[in-house]
Amino acid sequence: MTSLNKIVEIPDMAIVMPDGCRLSARVWLPDNAETVPVPSILEFLPYRKRDGTTARDSLTHPYIAKRGYACIRVDMRGNGDSQGIMKDEYTEQELQDAQATIEWLADQTWCSGAVGMMGISWGGFNALQVAARQPPALKAIITLCSTVDRYADDIHYKGGCLLNENLGWGATMWSYSSRAPDPALVGEAWRDMWLKRLESEPFLPIVWLDHQNRDAYWQHGSVCEDYSKIKAATLAIGGWGDAYKNTVSHLVKNLGSPVKGIVGPWVHKYPHFAVPEPRIGFLQEALRWWDQWLKGEDTGVSQDPAYTAYLMDGVRPHSWYNSRDGYWITENKWPAEFQHYCWHLQPSGILGSLPSELSTKVTSTQSCGGAAGEYCAIWLGPEMPDDQRADDALSACFTSQALKENFDIIGSPTLKLKISSDQPVAQIAVRLNHIHPDGASTRMTYGVLNLCHRNGHAVAQPLIPHKEYEVSLVLDQMAYRVPAGHCVRLAISPTYWPLLWPSPVPVELTLHAGEIDIPIRPSGTQDERRFPPPEADPPWQIEVLQSPKNERRQITDMTTGTVTLEIVDDFGSTKDLDHGLVHGSVARKWWSIQPDDPLSASGRTHWTYENSRDDWSVRTETYTNMTSDAKNFHLTARLEAYENNNLVFEKEISESIERDHR
Repeated sequence: MTSLNKIVEIPDMAIVMPDGCRLSARVWLPDNAETVPVPSILEFLPYRKRDGTTARDSLTHPYIAKRGYACIRVDMRGNGDSQGIMKDEYTEQELQDAQATIEWLADQTWCSGAVGMMGISWGGFNALQVAARQPPALKAIITLCSTVDRYADDIHYKGGCLLNENLGWGATMWSYSSRAPDPALVGEAWRDMWLKRLESEPFLPIVWLDHQNRDAYWQHGSVCEDYSKIKAATLAIGGWGDAYKNTVSHLVKNLGSPVKGIVGPWVHKYPHFAVPEPRIGFLQEALRWWDQWLKGEDTGVSQDPAYTAYLMDGVRPHSWYNSRDGYWITENKWPAEFQHYCWHLQPSGILGSLPSELSTKVTSTQSCGGAAGEYCAIWLGPEMPDDQRADDALSACFTSQALKENFDIIGSPTLKLKISSDQPVAQIAVRLNHIHPDGASTRMTYGVLNLCHRNGHAVAQPLIPHKEYEVSLVLDQMAYRVPAGHCVRLAISPTYWPLLWPSPVPVELTLHAGEIDIPIRPSGTQDERRFPPPEADPPWQIEVLQSPKNERRQITDMTTGTVTLEIVDDFGSTKDLDHGLVHGSVARKWWSIQPDDPLSASGRTHWTYENSRDDWSVRTETYTNMTSDAKNFHLTARLEAYENNNLVFEKEISESIERDHR
């Protein structure tokens, strides 16, 4: 066993940008790095190293530093304890700052000159985007739960449909970025920094709704525009319970640089502490990657399979899983040459082997989609898709006969339809479900399409009512075993609330023909790859002042018929036992709609964030709301900031934005 380095931790290392803006970094590095320089690993985030990502940072960065690396966790400009203002996500300024940070790290006496970049979600996004800029010192990256396409595979638009997460995550950032820096680090400047931050903070859902098609705004930072720009060795990791499950496949398929991909059963978390289990020794795998590409040691990663995925056993539907049975499968070439199974949609509502003409009407109430779960499962609450029977009952369904043998689906099913609509603006939601012998319905994967984007996302093209169109819809990647004796169901609806914002008027679709192509792979009952068990450094030392809790319930107003999904995530309150900072937060969301009226749709949020230490305390309350009429979206946002319970700042934003064929 390799002996571990003693490390030093620096809670606030200054990294000054070319324009003079001071970024604050938390750093872990071997205590002898000045005499024996080591590679640097950068994680570059807006989520606050002092109290935001501290729990995962404590498990991860010291572990890597003890094994011969300098780990640098930077608060991005305008967040946490860094100066400046953040105007949007993945801006040119953000990427310039990250590149300048890499150049600065490479020049430090304790750095060998080789730099890696690692991150999950935002940090996974910008790791890819910075790699595409090819800073000379950046030799390798590890990107987790990220995307290659900011428009089509992020929280804004999916298949050209407006995701309600556009408001939900925008409201989260409205709250996140409102938090004050820590006076213990920045001194008396904290208050001035905070007030400037509050004054300048944008309400990002308005920015994102100003770009409803895939224009230059979304092309910026979308590495799928030119995969060849990424030269750094790339380890891509994702999870079947995450929103970004397609990225690993895209990267392994398209990168010309050294690349490997791993997809587990996990939600939006690092896989050494993610759920559902099984977890893996992610930190050991990361070290193999870093040792190979930053230290030049042959660790065997070049011989690893190109693509490793967890084939999940089919299970009964639940809104949360602590673990999933299954097997690790591997492919040395990706995409692999799998067998493809084609089913055709039949008038009788079955999936059959022969093509057939249809005249199937597809309508639904506006509340269809209540069992969809969260777009991105992240908070460790009951966020996964539940039993689909209620949504299936509101959809056009096509079900196979009972399968004669296990049916292992690996990859992206593709649905081709001949379809017409009675309205010029319409969308379609398609779910591929596992049907159990007693009728329980588990969602395996899904896809959605704004039919005005049937020819691409650059320009919306309205439908001619009742005209027949041929459309193709690629469902999300999956690896799932449907057991022998069970069935597969395709469920189709023109609504999917509260995942998607509804079309302006009720829609009736007509299916004229359809077929679904499903990639299948005969797999055994043994793991084709084994990972070491998870390891980590000791957890963050905190005092729990208030335990976290979450609630998720659907409420029906018996007078109006309005259906409301109410979600309350109380993250509790904790005190850092090292520096004494107390932090706590509560997120509340309400998604409401009347079953027969798409213009009744509304989304509303309220976040509370608190920080304190001794006789100092700050709190922000943020509120957002979104509604629409037939022509426009209407958004409002309010921010209140309190110091020692005294209101010191408030602002309101209100804007209407024209709907562009959605």
